[in-house]
Amino acid sequence: MPELWYALLALMLTAYTVLDGFDFGAGVLHLFVAKTEAERRSVFAAIGPFWDGNEVWLIAAGGVMFLAFPVLLTTAFPAFYLSLFVFVWCLMLRGVAIELRSHVDNAEWRAFWDVVFALSSALLALLFGVALGNVVRGLPLSSEEVRTLPFFTNFRSTGQVGLLDWYTLLVGVFAVGLLSLHGSLFLQYRSDGDLAERARRVERRLWLPLALLFIAVTLATGVVRPQFFPALAGRPLAWLASALALLGLWFALPRAAAQPAMRRFFGSCALIAGLLVSVSVAVFPTLLYSTLDPAHSLRLHDATSGDYGRRVALYWWPLAFLLAVGYVVFAFRAHRGPVRRG
Repeated sequence: MPELWYALLALMLTAYTVLDGFDFGAGVLHLFVAKTEAERRSVFAAIGPFWDGNEVWLIAAGGVMFLAFPVLLTTAFPAFYLSLFVFVWCLMLRGVAIELRSHVDNAEWRAFWDVVFALSSALLALLFGVALGNVVRGLPLSSEEVRTLPFFTNFRSTGQVGLLDWYTLLVGVFAVGLLSLHGSLFLQYRSDGDLAERARRVERRLWLPLALLFIAVTLATGVVRPQFFPALAGRPLAWLASALALLGLWFALPRAAAQPAMRRFFGSCALIAGLLVSVSVAVFPTLLYSTLDPAHSLRLHDATSGDYGRRVALYWWPLAFLLAVGYVVFAFRAHRGPVRRG
C-alpha cells in the first residue's frame, strides 16, 4: 500500500511539472518571442485555458502527502519554508501581472508587469529544479527537530547544506532551460506567424546548451549521490521511464521543418515525464536522504500514515483522478491549434 501511494504522489508531481511547466516556459520566453502587444496577448491567451487546471495537480499532490506521508510533510515543509514562501509569491505575481497589465493604457506600465511575469516564471522554474536537486542530494536530517534550511551555507553538497549549493543550482539552471524549451514548443503549437517562428528560433538555440547541461547534471549526480545510478540500472521500471524519455526526445527534436508542432510538444511532455519518473524510481524507497548520516534518512515505511485512511482514500481517489484527467483532455481538445488573434 505505501508503494502504491508513493507511485501516485510521483505521478501527480510529474503531471504538475509537465502541465504547468509549459506555462512557466512560455512566461520566461514571452518577452523574447512576442514583440507587439497583440503577440503578448496571444501568449496569455495560449496558456490561459490551462492555467487553473494545471495547478490542481499540485494541490492533489499536497493532499496525497498529507494523507499517506504525514511525516514527509512535517519534515519537508519546515525545511523548505523559505523557498515555499518565494514559490507562493511567484505564483501570485504571475496572476497579478496578467490582471494588472491591462488596467492602465500605458506602454511602460504593461512593460513593467510583463517583466514581473517573466521573472516570476523563471524563478518558479528555478525553484522546481532546486527542489529536485535537494531531493536527490538530500537534506541535513539528524535526530534533532527539523529546522528551516537557509538559502545557502558554504555551497558544498555534503554536511550542513542549505537550499542552494553548486549542485542544486546546476539542476535549477537545467530546469529553467528545459521548461523554456517546453514552453517554446507549446507556443509553436498554440501560435502561428512571426510569434511561432521566433519561438522556433529560440528553441533551436536551446538544444546545445541543454545537452551540455544534461551531461553536467548527470556527472554531478554521480558524485553527489553515488548510489543513484546503480539503483537506476537495477530497476526495470527505470528502464521503461528512460525509454519514455528517449522516445519523447526523438519526437521533440527538430528533425524536419514540416514536423507537426503538436507532436513535438507532446514529445517534450514525454521527455520531462520520463526524466522525473526515472528520478522517482532511482531514489525509492528513500524519501529524503540525509547529508549528515544516511542512518537518519527518511524512508518510505517510516513516513507512512495508518492503513485505514489510505484504504478509504482508494474509494474516492480514482474518481477524482479521472475528473482531473478528463478536464486536461477536454481543455486540450477544446483549445487545440493556434489561438485566434483578437
